[in-house]
Amino acid sequence: MSLPPVEIKPLSQLTLGQDWRIALAHDRPEHLVIWITRGQGRLLLNGTRRGVGTHNALTIPPRTLFSLELGRQGIAMVALIPDGTDVRLPVGPRQLRVREVDAIGELTGIFEAAHREMTQGRALAQDAIDAQMALMSVWLRRQIALPEHLPVAMNAAARLSARFCERVARDHADGLSMAEHAAELGVTATHLTRACKAATGRTAADLLTERILYASRMALIETTVPIQDIARHLGFGSAAYFTRFMQQHTGQTPTALRKAAR
Repeated sequence: MSLPPVEIKPLSQLTLGQDWRIALAHDRPEHLVIWITRGQGRLLLNGTRRGVGTHNALTIPPRTLFSLELGRQGIAMVALIPDGTDVRLPVGPRQLRVREVDAIGELTGIFEAAHREMTQGRALAQDAIDAQMALMSVWLRRQIALPEHLPVAMNAAARLSARFCERVARDHADGLSMAEHAAELGVTATHLTRACKAATGRTAADLLTERILYASRMALIETTVPIQDIARHLGFGSAAYFTRFMQQHTGQTPTALRKAAR
């Protein structure tokens, strides 16, 4: 089966003007490369929260929990690269703070050239985009090899938080509580809560709730699956419990959210 094409788009097109699409903790099925050209904010990645700003390059592998709060004035370009691609991308999540002028110009040029191919509809456009992604791969691997981009050692709280985030990305629809996830990790719920709070500024329960909320909103807006089936798929005991969950976190019922989106 052939892979879907690479997509290049501004961050504003990815979010469609709805901040929750990027600000809620979630994961995606494809590789993301995000190039921030203006603004600053906060990033959740690899189980830790850190500041993010202009000329930061983010590489986010498939099924990696993350969130990005960049603000209304922030500008970024995003490459969505299907899993299974031949393009050599970083294995783990990375945040690169780029300061060298030539390197900034190179990555900006790659994104601009790929985006032109996306929007102009010329012959062999996808081949040209694939070639630009190969250049992006080289750029990323060169940057990662620089001494200033060596990864920082994680403390015990961050390591535990990262392990929990991996579970949330993989198992959020299983109906497990935060305490049950903690037990699977071999720690108490209290210890897991403290570790996640120290590493991310969010509790473990917050992270799990956000991932479920993101999945709920996407299913309601992007599909026609009946609400009771969405509730069951996401581990809710009943459609009524799912409705209370959505009202608590969005102020709207699932039916109202779906109607508003359409």
